[in-house]
Amino acid sequence: MAQHSEHSSNVDLDEIDRIIIDELVANARISNATLAQRAGIAPSTALLRTRSLVERGILTGYHAEVALGTVGRTVQALISVKLRAHDREKIDTFVERIPSLPEVLSMFHVSGGTDYLLHIAVGSTDHLRDWVLDNLATDESVGHTETTLVFAHHRGNRGPLPSDDMLS
Repeated sequence: MAQHSEHSSNVDLDEIDRIIIDELVANARISNATLAQRAGIAPSTALLRTRSLVERGILTGYHAEVALGTVGRTVQALISVKLRAHDREKIDTFVERIPSLPEVLSMFHVSGGTDYLLHIAVGSTDHLRDWVLDNLATDESVGHTETTLVFAHHRGNRGPLPSDDMLS
């Protein structure tokens, strides 16, 4: 599985780029004609601009989002993981194995007292308990875990921040 890492860089985005990004973040299935209309440009220009955003690594993919509860994944949790030792081989094995498990929605490498934060979704609290026992508690590289149940998830802004001139 390919590893995705976000690196910050100062990429110049003009107003048209920002409109295209905002529209695609809101609805990745928007037609090119509608996208062009909302950006105030020709459809051929919208297509070229969108391709440029992909080639520049600004748009990294398009996806479908599943309502997890409708497919039996009604329990979500955030699990803090502190590794026992910081051995590169064990870390690499952990980082390769955990995100590939079907229950894992996201894995974050974080600073502070925790090394990793996992976001998982399962069918029940019993499944959650068993998952932690089977995949973390029995892993020799894991020293400590702490599980927090998610009651609600509210998605934030997934597009770029407004530019300074857009704020005034």
